[in-house]
Amino acid sequence: MSRKKISTTIYVTPEQSDRLKLLHDRTKVPIAVYIREGIDMVLKHYEHVLPGQMSLVSEPTASKK
Repeated sequence: MSRKKISTTIYVTPEQSDRLKLLHDRTKVPIAVYIREGIDMVLKHYEHVLPGQMSLVSEPTASKK
């Protein structure tokens, strides 16, 4: 079952648009799917700066002398 999507507007360069259209023509995958996949990649890459659940494993602390 598909999750509800929220509409948004993005701006891409003409070159990006051309390449996305070519990719769509060759794969028949909607351009929106590629855009959502790209967003997922960025969110994964920057996961460390996003708030989230704390780990159950404690980080080693620097020993004080």
